[in-house]
Amino acid sequence: MTAPVIGLTLDSEPPGTYSKTHPWYAIRENYCDAVARAGGLPILLPHDPDRAADYLALIDGLIVTGGAFDVDPALFGATTKHASVTTKERRTAFELAVTRGAMSADKPVLGICGGMQLMNVALGGTLIQHIPDEWPNALAHEQPNPRTEPGHTVKVEPGTLLHRITRMGEMPVNSAHHQAVKDAGPGLVIDARAPDGIVEGIEDPRRRFVLGVEWHPEYALSPGDNRIFDALIAAAKK
Repeated sequence: MTAPVIGLTLDSEPPGTYSKTHPWYAIRENYCDAVARAGGLPILLPHDPDRAADYLALIDGLIVTGGAFDVDPALFGATTKHASVTTKERRTAFELAVTRGAMSADKPVLGICGGMQLMNVALGGTLIQHIPDEWPNALAHEQPNPRTEPGHTVKVEPGTLLHRITRMGEMPVNSAHHQAVKDAGPGLVIDARAPDGIVEGIEDPRRRFVLGVEWHPEYALSPGDNRIFDALIAAAKK
Protein backbone atom coordinates (compact mmCIF):
# COMPACT_ATOMS: atom_id res chain seq x y z
CA MET A 1 0.00 0.00 0.00
CA THR A 2 1.22 3.49 -0.84
CA ALA A 3 2.19 5.44 2.27
CA PRO A 4 -0.43 8.05 3.18
CA VAL A 5 0.73 11.59 2.52
CA ILE A 6 0.74 13.77 5.63
CA GLY A 7 1.02 17.52 5.24
CA LEU A 8 2.84 19.42 7.98
CA THR A 9 2.56 23.15 8.48
CA LEU A 10 5.78 25.12 8.66
CA ASP A 11 6.99 27.92 10.87
CA SER A 12 8.20 31.12 9.22
CA GLU A 13 11.06 33.34 10.30
CA PRO A 14 12.25 36.80 9.20
CA PRO A 15 15.68 37.35 7.62
CA GLY A 16 18.60 36.54 9.88
CA THR A 17 20.40 33.41 11.14
CA TYR A 18 19.74 30.79 8.42
CA SER A 19 19.08 33.36 5.67
CA LYS A 20 20.44 36.81 6.33
CA THR A 21 18.48 38.56 3.56
CA HIS A 22 15.26 36.58 2.99
CA PRO A 23 12.43 35.14 5.10
CA TRP A 24 12.59 31.40 5.53
CA TYR A 25 10.54 28.39 6.60
CA ALA A 26 11.50 26.06 9.44
CA ILE A 27 10.46 22.75 10.99
CA ARG A 28 12.18 20.38 13.38
CA GLU A 29 13.21 17.09 11.78
CA ASN A 30 11.54 15.04 14.50
CA TYR A 31 8.09 16.06 13.23
CA CYS A 32 8.88 14.47 9.88
CA ASP A 33 10.71 11.56 11.49
CA ALA A 34 7.67 10.73 13.64
CA VAL A 35 5.43 10.61 10.55
CA ALA A 36 7.90 8.48 8.60
CA ARG A 37 8.39 6.07 11.52
CA ALA A 38 4.63 5.53 11.67
CA GLY A 39 4.49 4.74 7.95
CA GLY A 40 3.47 8.08 6.48
CA LEU A 41 5.07 10.26 3.82
CA PRO A 42 5.62 13.77 5.22
CA ILE A 43 5.35 16.79 2.94
CA LEU A 44 5.70 20.44 3.95
CA LEU A 45 3.06 23.09 3.31
CA PRO A 46 4.05 26.70 2.49
CA HIS A 47 1.87 29.54 3.78
CA ASP A 48 -0.42 30.31 0.86
CA PRO A 49 -4.02 30.64 2.14
CA ASP A 50 -5.38 30.96 -1.40
CA ARG A 51 -3.99 27.53 -2.31
CA ALA A 52 -5.08 25.63 0.76
CA ALA A 53 -7.53 23.58 -1.31
CA ASP A 54 -4.76 22.63 -3.75
CA TYR A 55 -2.57 21.37 -0.92
CA LEU A 56 -5.50 19.48 0.60
CA ALA A 57 -5.97 17.64 -2.69
CA LEU A 58 -2.43 16.25 -2.32
CA ILE A 59 -2.61 15.00 1.27
CA ASP A 60 -4.37 12.25 3.19
CA GLY A 61 -3.89 13.81 6.63
CA LEU A 62 -2.72 17.03 8.27
CA ILE A 63 -0.49 17.97 11.19
CA VAL A 64 -0.72 21.55 12.43
CA THR A 65 2.61 22.08 14.18
CA GLY A 66 3.60 24.35 17.05
CA GLY A 67 5.74 27.47 17.08
CA ALA A 68 6.86 30.38 19.21
CA PHE A 69 3.90 32.61 18.31
CA ASP A 70 0.19 32.99 19.07
CA VAL A 71 -3.18 33.08 17.37
CA ASP A 72 -4.42 36.68 17.14
CA PRO A 73 -6.90 37.08 20.04
CA ALA A 74 -9.25 39.00 17.73
CA LEU A 75 -9.89 35.68 15.94
CA PHE A 76 -11.60 34.30 19.02
CA GLY A 77 -13.45 37.46 19.92
CA ALA A 78 -11.07 39.03 22.44
CA THR A 79 -11.05 42.81 22.56
CA THR A 80 -7.62 43.09 24.22
CA LYS A 81 -4.24 41.54 23.49
CA HIS A 82 -1.85 40.48 26.26
CA ALA A 83 1.62 42.05 26.08
CA SER A 84 3.19 38.60 25.66
CA VAL A 85 1.22 37.79 22.50
CA THR A 86 3.13 37.66 19.21
CA THR A 87 1.41 36.80 15.95
CA LYS A 88 2.26 35.50 12.48
CA GLU A 89 -0.74 36.55 10.41
CA ARG A 90 0.04 34.74 7.14
CA ARG A 91 0.87 31.47 8.89
CA THR A 92 -2.33 31.63 10.93
CA ALA A 93 -4.44 32.50 7.89
CA PHE A 94 -3.06 29.48 6.03
CA GLU A 95 -3.42 27.15 8.99
CA LEU A 96 -7.03 28.18 9.56
CA ALA A 97 -7.84 27.65 5.89
CA VAL A 98 -6.14 24.26 5.59
CA THR A 99 -7.46 23.02 8.95
CA ARG A 100 -11.05 23.98 8.19
CA GLY A 101 -10.71 22.48 4.73
CA ALA A 102 -9.34 19.21 6.09
CA MET A 103 -12.14 18.96 8.64
CA SER A 104 -14.75 19.72 6.00
CA ALA A 105 -13.33 16.91 3.87
CA ASP A 106 -13.15 14.63 6.96
CA LYS A 107 -9.40 14.17 6.58
CA PRO A 108 -7.49 13.29 9.76
CA VAL A 109 -6.07 16.30 11.60
CA LEU A 110 -3.56 16.32 14.46
CA GLY A 111 -2.89 19.63 16.20
CA ILE A 112 0.29 19.87 18.29
CA CYS A 113 0.83 22.60 20.93
CA GLY A 114 0.00 25.83 19.10
CA GLY A 115 -1.63 23.63 16.46
CA MET A 116 -4.11 22.42 19.07
CA GLN A 117 -4.85 26.02 20.02
CA LEU A 118 -5.37 26.90 16.35
CA MET A 119 -7.69 23.90 15.98
CA ASN A 120 -9.77 25.05 18.93
CA VAL A 121 -10.11 28.56 17.49
CA ALA A 122 -11.01 27.12 14.06
CA LEU A 123 -13.92 25.33 15.73
CA GLY A 124 -15.18 28.34 17.67
CA GLY A 125 -13.25 28.02 20.94
CA THR A 126 -11.29 30.59 22.95
CA LEU A 127 -7.81 30.71 24.48
CA ILE A 128 -6.12 31.77 27.70
CA GLN A 129 -3.74 34.44 26.43
CA HIS A 130 -1.09 34.04 29.15
CA ILE A 131 -1.39 31.23 31.67
CA PRO A 132 0.59 32.85 34.54
CA ASP A 133 -1.79 35.84 34.53
CA GLU A 134 -5.05 33.94 34.16
CA TRP A 135 -4.57 30.66 36.02
CA PRO A 136 -3.71 30.80 39.74
CA ASN A 137 -1.07 28.31 40.94
CA ALA A 138 -0.34 27.11 37.41
CA LEU A 139 2.51 24.73 36.71
CA ALA A 140 5.50 25.85 34.66
CA HIS A 141 3.95 25.16 31.27
CA GLU A 142 7.04 26.64 29.66
CA GLN A 143 9.23 24.07 31.34
CA PRO A 144 12.79 25.08 32.29
CA ASN A 145 14.24 21.62 31.62
CA PRO A 146 14.95 20.27 28.11
CA ARG A 147 12.04 19.32 25.85
CA THR A 148 13.49 15.82 25.66
CA GLU A 149 12.38 15.38 29.29
CA PRO A 150 8.90 15.51 30.84
CA GLY A 151 7.76 18.76 32.41
CA HIS A 152 4.67 17.30 34.08
CA THR A 153 2.05 14.60 33.58
CA VAL A 154 -1.42 14.71 32.07
CA LYS A 155 -4.47 12.72 33.07
CA VAL A 156 -6.23 11.17 30.08
CA GLU A 157 -10.02 10.87 30.27
CA PRO A 158 -11.28 7.28 30.01
CA GLY A 159 -13.39 6.47 26.98
CA THR A 160 -11.95 9.20 24.79
CA LEU A 161 -10.19 8.75 21.47
CA LEU A 162 -6.93 9.82 23.12
CA HIS A 163 -7.33 7.13 25.77
CA ARG A 164 -8.10 4.46 23.18
CA ILE A 165 -5.06 5.48 21.16
CA THR A 166 -2.48 5.83 23.92
CA ARG A 167 -3.85 3.12 26.24
CA MET A 168 -2.54 5.25 29.10
CA GLY A 169 -4.49 6.87 31.92
CA GLU A 170 -1.60 9.18 32.77
CA MET A 171 1.22 10.32 30.52
CA PRO A 172 4.50 12.14 31.08
CA VAL A 173 4.67 15.08 28.68
CA ASN A 174 6.90 17.98 27.77
CA SER A 175 5.48 21.48 28.03
CA ALA A 176 6.34 24.50 25.90
CA HIS A 177 3.37 26.88 25.89
CA HIS A 178 2.20 30.04 27.62
CA GLN A 179 -1.33 29.84 26.17
CA ALA A 180 -3.99 27.15 26.48
CA VAL A 181 -7.58 26.30 25.64
CA LYS A 182 -10.02 28.37 27.70
CA ASP A 183 -13.41 27.37 26.29
CA ALA A 184 -13.42 24.35 24.01
CA GLY A 185 -15.14 24.88 20.68
CA PRO A 186 -18.74 23.64 20.41
CA GLY A 187 -18.80 19.85 20.04
CA LEU A 188 -15.19 19.37 21.14
CA VAL A 189 -14.37 17.04 24.03
CA ILE A 190 -11.59 17.79 26.53
CA ASP A 191 -9.68 14.53 26.81
CA ALA A 192 -6.63 15.45 28.94
CA ARG A 193 -5.67 17.91 31.67
CA ALA A 194 -2.51 18.80 33.57
CA PRO A 195 -2.49 18.43 37.38
CA ASP A 196 -3.28 22.16 37.69
CA GLY A 197 -6.39 21.76 35.53
CA ILE A 198 -5.05 23.31 32.33
CA VAL A 199 -6.53 21.66 29.22
CA GLU A 200 -3.92 19.47 27.52
CA GLY A 201 -5.98 17.62 24.91
CA ILE A 202 -9.11 18.04 22.79
CA GLU A 203 -10.87 15.91 20.20
CA ASP A 204 -13.90 16.05 17.94
CA PRO A 205 -16.03 12.88 18.17
CA ARG A 206 -18.15 14.04 15.21
CA ARG A 207 -15.27 13.49 12.81
CA ARG A 208 -13.12 10.53 11.82
CA PHE A 209 -9.92 11.81 13.46
CA VAL A 210 -9.53 15.30 14.88
CA LEU A 211 -7.16 15.33 17.84
CA GLY A 212 -5.20 18.09 19.54
CA VAL A 213 -2.49 17.71 22.19
CA GLU A 214 -0.76 20.56 23.99
CA TRP A 215 2.55 18.71 24.33
CA HIS A 216 5.01 17.56 21.65
CA PRO A 217 4.56 13.82 20.97
CA GLU A 218 7.18 13.94 18.20
CA TYR A 219 9.77 13.69 21.00
CA ALA A 220 8.35 10.26 21.90
CA LEU A 221 8.70 10.55 25.67
CA SER A 222 6.31 7.63 26.19
CA PRO A 223 4.78 4.78 24.15
CA GLY A 224 1.58 6.79 24.01
CA ASP A 225 3.31 9.51 21.99
CA ASN A 226 4.28 7.09 19.23
CA ARG A 227 0.78 5.63 19.24
CA ILE A 228 -0.65 9.07 18.45
CA PHE A 229 1.25 9.14 15.15
CA ASP A 230 0.43 5.48 14.49
CA ALA A 231 -3.27 6.29 14.89
CA LEU A 232 -3.04 9.32 12.59
CA ILE A 233 -1.45 7.23 9.83
CA ALA A 234 -3.99 4.42 10.32
CA ALA A 235 -6.83 6.93 9.99
CA ALA A 236 -5.24 8.44 6.88
CA LYS A 237 -5.20 5.02 5.20
CA LYS A 238 -8.99 4.62 5.47
